[in-house]
Amino acid sequence: MKKELLMASALVSTLGVASVANAVTATMSGHHDTGLQGTNSDSSAEDTIAVTNNSSFSVSLSETTDGGVGISTSFMLANESVNAGLGTAGFTLAFTDGSSLDVINAGNAAKSHDISVPGGAGKPDGITTTSTNMAQTGLDFFGEATGIGFEWHSAADFAIDGLSVSASYSGDNGATATSSVKLDSAWGLGATYVTTAGDSDVTVGTGIASATHKNIGVDATNPSAGFHIGVSAVTGDLTIAAGYADGDKVSVGGTTNDQAEIADNTVTKVGIKYVTGDLTLSAGFTAAEGQDSDTLGTKGTTTDSKDITEIGVSYAVASGVTANLGWKDTESSDEGTASDNSGGSSWYIGASMSF
Repeated sequence: MKKELLMASALVSTLGVASVANAVTATMSGHHDTGLQGTNSDSSAEDTIAVTNNSSFSVSLSETTDGGVGISTSFMLANESVNAGLGTAGFTLAFTDGSSLDVINAGNAAKSHDISVPGGAGKPDGITTTSTNMAQTGLDFFGEATGIGFEWHSAADFAIDGLSVSASYSGDNGATATSSVKLDSAWGLGATYVTTAGDSDVTVGTGIASATHKNIGVDATNPSAGFHIGVSAVTGDLTIAAGYADGDKVSVGGTTNDQAEIADNTVTKVGIKYVTGDLTLSAGFTAAEGQDSDTLGTKGTTTDSKDITEIGVSYAVASGVTANLGWKDTESSDEGTASDNSGGSSWYIGASMSF
């Protein structure tokens, strides 16, 4: 019995040493937001107040080969929120010259270089616009990608000081277009330039992208494609940023406007943020409009629009703990006509804990 116990102990010890020696480096991160959200919707006769929660937990894995090439990936264990989904990355290869290559679920290079424009704080939401309003509000609304592709990122100071560039391509995933439109392939290019102007650190980001789609026999007159450009200036504790995007987008699968497209969509975003000690004040405005159509191949003749105003206050209570107060207002127009029962305002008060 004593010999068996010794053998078992040795085996466990050996396996333990082997697992440590062969294990990649794992790090964990996540957050939990909880608070109250108040909604004053134009489509509802009564205001509402509800508890809102948003949580995530993800794991990152990395290792370096004897040749100095870094290999990393990540996966999400939980993402409990509205429009929740589990994000699983492919592999990233980091080379000794500072460049890197993402393969599988790589994304679109245009999205990697859009400028972050300050807005509100927390997550004031709950406001919906009519389902036929297809105006897109993000700077990278056209940057699609299938999971079968790659995205290459240059090292810093590519060609000139302060410049970095990216390129991506994704191919056909074999999905059949029966009753809905399917993304076929996509490519993207992006660039970021960082410099100084007087006392300000200035960042300029831009990107272009295009995608093709399978369909049920009607070609998209205006396939998903577009460009964005933005600039951010940081002077001490003050950040001012603005961005603009222009392009077309095809609606893909499962929406109320399936097999639809929105053409000549433009997005303009401006925002400001000021940090004083543990307190952060922010505000932003978004104006978006585009001409949508219920069917592929026919460009709409009237315009959908959304105007969004956001204000936020954040306070760093402790390391990793932030209290948030936010307000958001949405005004919309559908087919060129202001919508009296679409849009509204909402507020949020709560806290976020992250690790």
